[in-house]
Amino acid sequence: MADVNRGNRPLSPHLQIYRPQLGSITSILTRITGIALLLGGLLVTWWLLAAASGPDYFAFVDGIMTCWIGDLVMLGSLWALWYHTLAGVRHLIWDTGRGLDLPTAQKLGWTVIIGSVVLTVFTVFVI
Repeated sequence: MADVNRGNRPLSPHLQIYRPQLGSITSILTRITGIALLLGGLLVTWWLLAAASGPDYFAFVDGIMTCWIGDLVMLGSLWALWYHTLAGVRHLIWDTGRGLDLPTAQKLGWTVIIGSVVLTVFTVFVI
């Protein structure tokens, strides 16, 4: 049967007028950091396989991994690891039924963001 009220329905908000919320941003970042951790893990695996392959190939791969681009990628992977870990802890808290109200969810979101940066800086400079 044809829908005669098709033109009278409201449209979903488009990206140009939709204001991103903290919950959606942190959810998207959790997915992105999961993918980034997979790629970072593949790079570390490549580095370890190169170490097992021989000194010439290891020197080539180690040169890539220790240049400024490799350092930047590993720093990003470290931040992704902390962010993804803290976001997982937040989800574990939510799984218990706590922190689901909006003010607490906002605090947990900011805790994940700020905590991941602080823990990354702590890991790089202290450890």
